[in-house]
Amino acid sequence: MDSTDNDASSAVLSVTGIGKTYAEPVLSDIALTLRAGEVLALTGENGAGKSTLSKIIGGLVAPTAGTMRLGGAPYAPPSRTEAEALGVRMVMQELNLLPTLSVAENLFLNRLPKRGGLSFGWIDRRRLRDDAREAMAQVGLDTIDPDTLVGELGIGHQQMVEIARNLIGDCRVLILDEPTAMLTAREVDLLFEQIDRLKARGVALVYISHRLEELARIAGRIAVLRDGKLVHVDAMANLTSDQIVTLMVGREIGERIDLGERRIGAPLLKIDGLGRGQAVRDVSFEVRAGEIFGVSGLIGAGRTELMRLIYGADPKDRGTVSLAASPGTTPVPVQVASPADAVRQGIALITEDRKGEGLLLTQPVAANISLGNIGRVARHGIIDTARENALAKQQIDAMRIRTSGPAQPVGELSGGNQQKVVIGRWLARDCKVLLFDEPTRGIDVGAKFDIYALMGALAREGRALVVVSSDLRELMLICDRIGVMSAGRMTGIFERDAWSQDALLAAAFAGYRSREAMLATHESHAAGELS
Repeated sequence: MDSTDNDASSAVLSVTGIGKTYAEPVLSDIALTLRAGEVLALTGENGAGKSTLSKIIGGLVAPTAGTMRLGGAPYAPPSRTEAEALGVRMVMQELNLLPTLSVAENLFLNRLPKRGGLSFGWIDRRRLRDDAREAMAQVGLDTIDPDTLVGELGIGHQQMVEIARNLIGDCRVLILDEPTAMLTAREVDLLFEQIDRLKARGVALVYISHRLEELARIAGRIAVLRDGKLVHVDAMANLTSDQIVTLMVGREIGERIDLGERRIGAPLLKIDGLGRGQAVRDVSFEVRAGEIFGVSGLIGAGRTELMRLIYGADPKDRGTVSLAASPGTTPVPVQVASPADAVRQGIALITEDRKGEGLLLTQPVAANISLGNIGRVARHGIIDTARENALAKQQIDAMRIRTSGPAQPVGELSGGNQQKVVIGRWLARDCKVLLFDEPTRGIDVGAKFDIYALMGALAREGRALVVVSSDLRELMLICDRIGVMSAGRMTGIFERDAWSQDALLAAAFAGYRSREAMLATHESHAAGELS
């Protein structure tokens, strides 16, 4: 896509004067073209209009103004199905899969092979499995049985199934909206290999991501949106990461952040020998009042499982959670057998899956903020709308949530603003321990720094913060100490002045190396006994 490219005859897709208005304009006068065999990076802050533009192209949303052309012909798909029939596919952040059906059935849901090639009758299961294996191999899912229910897969594998589904059949334009947010490094490499194959076939790709290093790796050009307007289109090689960020947010953002002067006090939260099976094995640490404690580690190391144990979302096999009753007092063991127990004790969890576990997307902002604060907004067991809206307005102002008001459905907000709604819910309750699990996943650079500043403010109030993140640079930017999880154990805790990226990475692999060494020893002993 390129607003400076007037040769629309060579374009696979062109959009002219595209606009969209809900309560207020979210897109204004977008004019772009997309060429065959190229990857265009589409970026901007959350709420800049990226997803709305993509949904218009993909047939999910009708534009308020403007026109589109596909292969030179007028293009105005009334639905996603119609867009896909014309070869325009979109992999959205919200997965479009049915968890109770198998991988194979999800891949070919609208084109299930029938015996004898008939349009009715029994499904040809053997052909379905063979076709599914071929599609799955393209995205590195060779080891998964195509008869596996999608609901039994991890979120990363589900994402790859969604990508594979959209690569089946004729594809002229493929839109990828934050496709790597839930993928491992190996899965990302497989995706990029597939993107190279698609480019060679002449498929035009729109790649939406906040990960600038990914954009530099695969995109030829970049289009930057800000506040619903196209502000810059250029060759990727012509812009540095800092320049892209400045274009996105309209101001310069440095690599350092001042979280303000904080007084780190006595331990507020103490975890002692906490464990559950092999997922979390005898983890111990403490977090002081006013401290931001990071938790790092590889995917599958047990970070999320640890947060869920502290919060009572999963039952623990062993260990204790202790809290200080007041500042400066010694933490004492508390009963946390459920999330309700945790909330009563003053512990809140901002989950990594804000859409699936943290929010009611169809409900208004006010209802989502009041979820953890029913006692403040109810009278005689009935929600008082005036109180609920007042509480919501208070948090909207305090958190700087971009919304038309308390009545707006939270599903219409950008990812960053949805995250602020989740945080605002717990701040209204005045929880003293806040567990953040991947708090900035899928959030743009500007919104990330808003969240960091908020964390600093919470720490200055004397709260204890635990932050899980897959972005090691993020943890090194904001944390006072970092604990590293590896194979279910916490293999090291590092002070800010003593850590290095190499040391943190070494600790992340330590548990797996010791486990491999132990297995090798056992195998050696077993071989000796057999001989």
